[in-house]
Amino acid sequence: MIRSEADIAEALDELLRLDPRLAAIAATAGPLPLRRLPAGLRGLLRTLMGQQVSIASADAIFARFASLVDLDDPHAILAAPEETFRAAGLSRAKQQTALAVAEAIRDGRLDLARVEAGPSPAGIAELVAVRGIGRWTAECHLLFAAGHRDVFPAGDLALQVAVSHALSLEGRISERALATMAALWSPVRSAAARLFWAHYRTVTRRSAVPGAVPAGSGGAEG
Repeated sequence: MIRSEADIAEALDELLRLDPRLAAIAATAGPLPLRRLPAGLRGLLRTLMGQQVSIASADAIFARFASLVDLDDPHAILAAPEETFRAAGLSRAKQQTALAVAEAIRDGRLDLARVEAGPSPAGIAELVAVRGIGRWTAECHLLFAAGHRDVFPAGDLALQVAVSHALSLEGRISERALATMAALWSPVRSAAARLFWAHYRTVTRRSAVPGAVPAGSGGAEG
């Protein structure tokens, strides 16, 4: 698990041993931030807020939602009136997904503590079984909220752009091709994702890290 800056440094060292060509990228990317999200329902909802909007927009929507509803309580989310979701700024699709997640937890079909503690492939499969949760959301939740070491959201546009630029590829790499490439970085693919997000920030001067809020607070879906 990646729970500290020391864990990131250790994983990055292992990554650079696996693929020495990434050393030059690491040298210019700067320190890799931890970027942890809360575990459990609150963290999954924050990841959900990050679908297809900027980090600033996701933070704002999440903060409004958290001020209106107890985001640690699935019953409170299910009991919230339509006006609450509208006031927070959730789209209809995100509202339906938030309700589907809360319902799955309430009914015992989704145990986030078990999902977060278990192996990544099983956790991803269980999360995407919930209506509205795509692979990007599942992977980013395990990476940033649960601290999994071997997750790489290949469907993330910023990662595709960053890898293509850093490795001088012709055109933007596809999700499938990037997932195949990322297999070379196992079992520390999460460090690779952090490295390329950092490279994206260096090149564009814009952060695209889905977990860009601190764990104590209150991309695109693929």
